[in-house]
Amino acid sequence: MFTHVVQSKEWGDFKNIYGTPAFRVGEIQYTIHKVPFTDFYYAYAPKVDPSKIDFDEVAKSLKGHNCIAVNFDVPNVVKGSEEERLAIQTFERCMPAPRDQFARFNILLDITKTEDQLLEKMHYKHRYNIKYAEKNGVTVKSAQNVKDFETFFELFKATAIRQKYYIHPKLYYQKIWDLFHPKGLCEILTAFHDGEPLASWMFFIYDNTLYYPYGGSSDAKRNLNASTLVAWEGIKLGKAQGCQTFDMWGASKDPQDTSDAWYGFTNFKLKFGGKYVEYMHSYDFVVNKAAYDLFNTANSLRWKILTLIR
Repeated sequence: MFTHVVQSKEWGDFKNIYGTPAFRVGEIQYTIHKVPFTDFYYAYAPKVDPSKIDFDEVAKSLKGHNCIAVNFDVPNVVKGSEEERLAIQTFERCMPAPRDQFARFNILLDITKTEDQLLEKMHYKHRYNIKYAEKNGVTVKSAQNVKDFETFFELFKATAIRQKYYIHPKLYYQKIWDLFHPKGLCEILTAFHDGEPLASWMFFIYDNTLYYPYGGSSDAKRNLNASTLVAWEGIKLGKAQGCQTFDMWGASKDPQDTSDAWYGFTNFKLKFGGKYVEYMHSYDFVVNKAAYDLFNTANSLRWKILTLIR
């Protein structure tokens, strides 16, 4: 099983630089987050490999940092696999988590195939759109400097505003770029037409896996299908870097549900020919039961209030 990028040492370094304390225990890492109005912390460990968890050492580390529990959010194990059966046994010391934060559904594309094979497996509309974009003068460039990063972020921010979803402050992505890009772990690809930026995606490259976590596009010239071309150039980039899998970071629970807010980008991703997967549920490893129960009661109330005011 490959190590997910958010479990990498580099991701921990980024979190520490950004101001979110991260700690490693053997081969897994977690971040800590203050529980409001208390002296306690809650630990967060997304996308772990369950086989690498040493619970005794984790318990010592959690207690040493005054944590009430650690949330193993959406472990990096596909539901229904042999790995899930073993992982469920591993998590016998844990409690099912009340909710998931990381996307529990995803699309994975095998990019070990040749470019011709990948194009053949792709939805015909995507093949057409790639050729259409190229034919009409859309070009894709790799970001090299701060100005290029700024172009990416402006498109990303504009898309978030347009589609009404939350993103981190600009500094968050700037720190990722500053730390990961010099190490060859992060690339930004931006599509231009007549000098105008139309779409820009940030990719991660880690442990033979290509990731697409963040991206945005302009509302202008949407007929040129710049995002489809950026995705294709990203796949080619991943292949050149020796990646075997393109992890598209997240998808809707039901790809056929047109009322789901994630339907549009899920449908877009599926047309590249990848496999739709569901990951196993999240678990909490609790070291302070009384504080954990109180925290969950308060957090459940908080989520109900947020749901009501949306």
